[in-house]
Order: sequence, then structure tokens, then C-alpha cells
Amino acid sequence: MSRIIIATTNAPAAIGTYSQAVKAGNTVYLSGQIGLDPVSMQMVEGFEAQTVQVFENLKAVAEASGGALADAVKLTIYLTDLSNFAKVNEVMARYFAEPYPARAAVGVKELPRGAVVEADAVLVLG
Repeated sequence: MSRIIIATTNAPAAIGTYSQAVKAGNTVYLSGQIGLDPVSMQMVEGFEAQTVQVFENLKAVAEASGGALADAVKLTIYLTDLSNFAKVNEVMARYFAEPYPARAAVGVKELPRGAVVEADAVLVLG
């Protein structure tokens, strides 16, 4: 099975040794996204704004793969403060409809660039 590297300028450029996403067969593995604005490459301010930017970035990479967030089967969300979990649910409701993807939420000590939230996803296309 071949791997196809997915890249788009509509999401932040990779800031390390990884790809924005990798497509293998009809499965797309999206790397974690933080609240970086893809134009300025600066972190947006505030938890809700970062969460919205995370999902906008994931959406852009999903679309670059030929899919959409509706194709997500699994999300992992990383939070530096689990008391923000309800806000994540509120923002997610703007991007996902039932049936929702499987999801895990993980409390972490810190994230790259001082982010307060990060998410990655797995899509199945077709």
C-alpha cells in the first residue's frame, strides 16, 4: 500500500519532522493541530479561539486529503486544563454532527508553543 503525503497552505506548516497528514489506502491520519493561524504562524489568543483554530486547521487538512471532518472516525483531544472539556464539546458541536466520531480527551502538562488544546484525527474516506 502506498502512502500519500497531504499538505496544504490553509493549515499551519509542519514545525517539525512530520507531515500534516498521511493517506494510506482510504484512511487519512491527521497530525495534531494547535491553535496556530496558518497565515501568521502565531498562536491565537484564548481557549475558545484556540479550539476553533484547531478545528479549522483539521478541517483544512481533511479537505486537502479529499475528505471532510464528517469522515472522521476518531479524534484525540489534548488539554492542558481538563476543566475546559465542556467548552471543547461546545466548539465541536459547530464542526461535527451525529453520528459523532469516537474520541478520547487527554490531560497533558503542556503542549507545543504554549498551546492549551491540540487535536488529531483519523478519517476514513469513501
